[in-house]
Amino acid sequence: MKSMLKKSLLLLLALLLLAALLLTLHLRGKRPQREGELALSGLRAEVSVRYDEFGVPHISAAHEDDLYRALGYVHAQDRLFQMEMLRRLARGELAEVLGPKLLETDRLFRTLGIRAHADAYVAREFAQIDTPAKRSLMAYLDGINQYQATRPAPLEFEVLGLPKRPFTPADTVSVAGYLAYSFAAAFRTEPVLTQIRDQLGAAYLPIFDLAWRPDGVLRQGLRPGDWQDLGRLARLSQNALEAAGQPVFEGSNAWAIAGRRTLSGKPLLAGDPHIQFSTPAVWYEAHLRSPGFELYGHFQALNPAALLGHNEKFAWSLTMFQNDDIDLVAEKLNPADPNQVWYRGAWVAMQSREETIVVKGAEPLKLRLRRSPHGPIINDALAGAVGATPIAMWWALLETENPVLQAFYELNRADTLDKARQAAAQIHAPGLNVVWAGAGGDIGWWAAARLPQRPAGVNPNFILDGASGEADKPGFLPFSANPQEENPARGYIVSANHQPAGAQPVPGYYNLWDRAERLDSLLRDSSIRWAPANTRALQLDVQTGYHQRILRPVLPLLRAAAQSEPDQALVEELAAWDGKFSLAPRAPVLFQQFLYELAHAALADELGEQAFDNLRRTRVLDPALPRLLADPDSPWWDKRGTPAVETRAQIVQQAWAATLAHLRKTLGADSKTWSWGAAHTLTHPHPLGQQQPLDKIFNVGPWPVPGTRELPNNLDARLGPAPWAVVTGPSTRRIIDFGQPGQSLGINPVGQSGVWGDAHYADQSKLHAQGQYRSQHLLEADVAAHTRSRLLLRPQP
Repeated sequence: MKSMLKKSLLLLLALLLLAALLLTLHLRGKRPQREGELALSGLRAEVSVRYDEFGVPHISAAHEDDLYRALGYVHAQDRLFQMEMLRRLARGELAEVLGPKLLETDRLFRTLGIRAHADAYVAREFAQIDTPAKRSLMAYLDGINQYQATRPAPLEFEVLGLPKRPFTPADTVSVAGYLAYSFAAAFRTEPVLTQIRDQLGAAYLPIFDLAWRPDGVLRQGLRPGDWQDLGRLARLSQNALEAAGQPVFEGSNAWAIAGRRTLSGKPLLAGDPHIQFSTPAVWYEAHLRSPGFELYGHFQALNPAALLGHNEKFAWSLTMFQNDDIDLVAEKLNPADPNQVWYRGAWVAMQSREETIVVKGAEPLKLRLRRSPHGPIINDALAGAVGATPIAMWWALLETENPVLQAFYELNRADTLDKARQAAAQIHAPGLNVVWAGAGGDIGWWAAARLPQRPAGVNPNFILDGASGEADKPGFLPFSANPQEENPARGYIVSANHQPAGAQPVPGYYNLWDRAERLDSLLRDSSIRWAPANTRALQLDVQTGYHQRILRPVLPLLRAAAQSEPDQALVEELAAWDGKFSLAPRAPVLFQQFLYELAHAALADELGEQAFDNLRRTRVLDPALPRLLADPDSPWWDKRGTPAVETRAQIVQQAWAATLAHLRKTLGADSKTWSWGAAHTLTHPHPLGQQQPLDKIFNVGPWPVPGTRELPNNLDARLGPAPWAVVTGPSTRRIIDFGQPGQSLGINPVGQSGVWGDAHYADQSKLHAQGQYRSQHLLEADVAAHTRSRLLLRPQP
């Protein structure tokens, strides 16, 4: 009996070992092939791909088409699942593979019209493949499709049952539309500001630095059902992006410094775009080389043109312009015909189209999507909408030519100031700041967007009245009227999502100015000579003056609110704090929790929890809070539903008590254990990691990290209660000094590969969290010295 049991256990162990071996071999077969030889159809000559110690491919080709075909192949090796999910998100096709839980997201993106716009754009612009930019896209997509057709499917494809299907130019254009949408703040901002204006009144607007005009209130008025729908749309616009597990673009830093201000005597460029963290990371690095062309680029899924890049002659980075390129428009319906709206003095019929969403495990959903003269009717994104007023969306992406593929193809080759300016002029949407530097000494910045003309007096921060003409656009401003600078006398340019200076302010949803002011205060110090070392310190800086603007008016009130000696000691710790969000201090924990409690106590009772939640996801709340705290007579201090009129002092006292109660409950009763690093952590989530226990397998982190929202080191956890999970931050940090352009520095937040189990899946995540950098090999000698493997792509016989 014992012998039989022993044999059974040995057999079971053998079977388990065999299963583990087979699984290992199965997963190994899915890893990227980085050495040896492969045949690729369509190549005119051999292409060499050398991989360095971090898995960055250095691609050398004799022909440009071969270069992009090889880029598509190696990009797909590392990121095919990312490509698949991004195109499905952009085109409203997630429910087909993920089921009904993604139906709302698909509905939203179908309603936005990104899919229909992309299909029409490609049918119009790709009727003839007559430009190098178009040929580069076709070759790149062919490389992706060849990889997909000949190699094993990624693990995620098997887990989710994803079918393979070819990638097309319409997928690329759709993803570009998604990226533009992820920039847009109008969905979250305009409804709540309009609600404050129309329901609360003029006295509640000053904290947002907005004027109230009686003729600005929507003439037909929005009913409770309309406000309910707008609140749902605001939540949906944010939740749809989060549910899909794909990066959202949030903000960025970039600066260019002229040679007279640098240690090397040559221009220096630094940039760190702020994007939602994810696994895999948003950027894919690749070094491209063909006759007459070389670029070390940062690429996004399904795009053959680098959005960030450099070589020995020039470099550029991007930040978000933050211009308001979406207007929400309340339409007036014809009482006799619900398919007509009032437009320019007449009843005009809305257009409509039908689309079908395939849903895994359920019946397909047929949608009837409407469009007024102002744009798509976004109410159609909601199942069970209760409002009666159609809300249209005017969006520059849908209303401009937007030759963005051509723009970035040219920017990848823009070795002069003139060429860079000409490339930037072709970016119509989304709005981007292009910050450029050249080895010859020039630096430049262009706010790139097609800016609409609006009727005088129209404030697009609010929902516009479609019947009055205020939503109409007479035309667009010329690019020469956009904010821009070339070789300014001060010797540097800084872009940090702040409102740019200019004779005519550009409407937009700009970030808090403190981050830009902190960068500018150091860059304008003429005694500093800039080099990679102190530029790195500036990118990692964790201080602004925002805490002073918050605490200065309320410190006397906090001192009065402290009820015990330990509490008084905590207040004095805040008073003495220098505003640095480093890992060790306790003061940042107190400040961040107090900021949330104060905002909630002052604003949520007037707005309601839903609208307050929408407001705290916008950019307008950060600058509003210092204005609120500086005004003891603001009506926001009074709590609705109580007979007394509460004061600022009472709300501060309430917020401080709630702060300490929450921190003791969540971080421990002993306040000596509270530290910013313990409460503020970064995890890079994978789409499959949203489900337990897959989060333990696919997600990367958590890492304790310094910084916070709207600091130079902008590791941003949204305003809310502790602990704080970082959502967005530096998606790469780059430093290019043209004194030694071949020795540039950079970092990837996670790793080059999106293939689980691969050596480069997460090999940079700890370095990124610790503020470290690595070399971006550009010079031939460095590439050769750091080559770890070589893949040769041969023409298929």
